[in-house]
Amino acid sequence: MTSEPVNFHDISDRDSIPAELLARTEADLTRFLDGAAHIIEAVRTEGDAALRRFAREFDKVEGDLASLRATDADIEDAFNKVPQPVVRAIEVAIDAVRRFHEAQRPEEMWLKEMHPGAWAGDRFLPIESVACYVPRGKGSFPSVTVMTAVPAVVAGVARPIIITPPGPDGEVDAGTLVAAKLAGIREIYKCGGAQGVAAVAFGTETVPRCNKIVGPGSPWVVAAKRLLSTRIDPGVPAGPSESIILTDDSVSGALAALDLIIESEHGPDSSAWLVTSSARVAQEAIAALPGHWADMEPGRVAFSRAVLTGPRGGVVLTRDLDQAIDFVNAYAPEHLEILTEQPMSILGRIRNAGEVLLGSYTPVTLGNYLLGPNAVLPTGGAARTASPLSVFDYMKRSSVGYVTKSGYDVLAQHAKALAEYEGFSGHALAVSAKRKDLLS
Repeated sequence: MTSEPVNFHDISDRDSIPAELLARTEADLTRFLDGAAHIIEAVRTEGDAALRRFAREFDKVEGDLASLRATDADIEDAFNKVPQPVVRAIEVAIDAVRRFHEAQRPEEMWLKEMHPGAWAGDRFLPIESVACYVPRGKGSFPSVTVMTAVPAVVAGVARPIIITPPGPDGEVDAGTLVAAKLAGIREIYKCGGAQGVAAVAFGTETVPRCNKIVGPGSPWVVAAKRLLSTRIDPGVPAGPSESIILTDDSVSGALAALDLIIESEHGPDSSAWLVTSSARVAQEAIAALPGHWADMEPGRVAFSRAVLTGPRGGVVLTRDLDQAIDFVNAYAPEHLEILTEQPMSILGRIRNAGEVLLGSYTPVTLGNYLLGPNAVLPTGGAARTASPLSVFDYMKRSSVGYVTKSGYDVLAQHAKALAEYEGFSGHALAVSAKRKDLLS
């Protein structure tokens, strides 16, 4: 196990934020794009045969997959494998996430009178088919199933499916199967990585082609989504996990370190920073980490250490809270915890963050599992322009217009003037006197 020290960066004397502290794994996908392209082409041309081959090669499945789709018996048997407290926790999570997204769901249609006799508005309809990607390489994630499947059902997607890598035994994680059934999804397919993205982009003999894919994944998944973005809507850019814990001098450094670990344990490609204006908090946090690690599972400790001693994690000391907030906005983190004396007063100054969690009793853990808001969040700085996964990601919007005869008479003259100015004689002809003649 590495004995490298936790990264510590004192930027209190800097006028600008060092660019290297803002970098993420998916910032440079060069080494993944070529490999993903070969995988995609194999799935496009070979279909199920390629998926089975890649399951053996990448997922270490022993032998051949008997079925690329989880059976009803597999789903029912999963309830015998998952401990009842976990099943109950999944039920609690589904209830909160469902209620949040039901509150978020828009009315099917609204219309407003824009001019006398002329109405316009929006109509919302569910996307017909959406693939929910549930990763597995560094663990089992029924929570991701909840976050991606529940809003699909709430939105009314006609064919929501789940794709997820199989384990070495060729089976889907039991917790994922339980969460899928409780959320209301019955189609679960055993394919992940770039090959899974390709499968739902093109369709295979078994896996259906889908209109959109949602859910977090590795750089291989991110690369495949990028390459296939003209074939399938890639959804929220959700790559390796990342977080910032923002503090002033009012909190315990040991508490800040406890929450710094949360996202750092996802894997060595994650990013996790403690950004503080307090030298005391910084020193206490670094000193507390070994004690926290001692209480964790060794594999997760290895991931956390790799992040916090590597180029994408550690502790950043700023000269004041203003500079710390500037760092947050420049970084645009997936998860942001604000552990300050008055966290609500800081919220209004945060411009870029996928999720903002306020106060010492709102750790990322609660947001990840069952607070209610979606935990599939934009990564890689995409929080500057993108939003958390929501019910809107499973819906499409059509504009609706309706003009009466009295409303038309006023608007037509203005439309005709604009059409003629832009040189569109057909547009102008359609709102000319000829229309009135044809309607009389």
